[in-house]
Amino acid sequence: MPMRPLRSALLPAVRRGAVRRGAVQSLGLLALASGLSVGLGVAPGAMGTGAWAQAPSSTASRPALSVEEARAAANRILEAVKNGDANLRYSQFSEELKAVSSPSMVATTMKTQPKLLNWTLLSVQSGLRTTTVEASISTSRGQQDLFLVLNPEGKLSGYHLDLTDEAPSLVARRFVTALSAGHFISARSYMSLPLQKEIGASTLQARWQQLQRQTGSFVRIRRAVEAESNADQRLVLVNTEFNRLSDSLFVILNSNNEIIGVDFPSDPIAPKPVR
Repeated sequence: MPMRPLRSALLPAVRRGAVRRGAVQSLGLLALASGLSVGLGVAPGAMGTGAWAQAPSSTASRPALSVEEARAAANRILEAVKNGDANLRYSQFSEELKAVSSPSMVATTMKTQPKLLNWTLLSVQSGLRTTTVEASISTSRGQQDLFLVLNPEGKLSGYHLDLTDEAPSLVARRFVTALSAGHFISARSYMSLPLQKEIGASTLQARWQQLQRQTGSFVRIRRAVEAESNADQRLVLVNTEFNRLSDSLFVILNSNNEIIGVDFPSDPIAPKPVR
C-alpha cells in the first residue's frame, strides 16, 4: 500500500474538529489512518519520512552477520539480560542506542521487565546492513516471541516483542509512558521493525523534547482510547497532560499491535484561562 506523509493537510482539521470536541467521526479518522505513513508527524513544509531515517553508521560498509555470528551475538545479548548485567547490556548496544541511554538507565529498565528464564533461537534473516534474529523467550510472565536487530558488529540496533494479544490502548499507553520516562529504546521497541528502520531512538528523543518545548513537561497520561479500528489497523488517542496544557497523541497500530504511525501534535491546544 503506498504511503503518504503522516502530517497531511487533513489531519490538523480533524484534530481541530472532531477530536477537540471530544468525539471522533466514525470513519473519518480510520480512513485517514489507513493512509498514514511511517513518519512521526512531519509538519507542513518539512521534509518527508526520509528525513527521519537513521544516519549511516561506520558499520554501513561492512557485510551483515553470518547465521552463526548472529546466533552467537543473540545468545550473548540474552545471557546479559538473564543475568541482569546492566553494564554488559549497555556495551552490547550500537552507537546509535548508546547515544540515548546509559548503564543506569538500562538497570532501571531491567527492574521493570519480567525475569528472563530461558530462550530458543529460531529464524535468522539477513539484510543489507542488519540481521534479525527471532527467539522464543520464556519469562516470569510467560512465553513471548522476540526479534533482535543486530548491526554488522553484532551489536543491538533495535528489538521488538510480540504483543499481538495485548489491548491496543495498553500498547499505546506503554509507548507514551516509555517516552515520558526518557526510555527511548524501550519506546521504539513498540514500533514495527519496518518503522524502526526509518526512525532511530535519537529521532524519538528529539521529537519528544520538541513537543515538550510547546506543551511543558509531561505530567501524566489521562487515558488511552481506541478511537477507531478495522481488520488491519487501530487508531488510539492517548490523552496526555503536560504542565502547560493537555493534548492527544495519535498512535496507529497494525493488526499485530505493532505501532506503524505516531502523530505528535504540531499545534497543541492553547492553555485556557481560569474561570
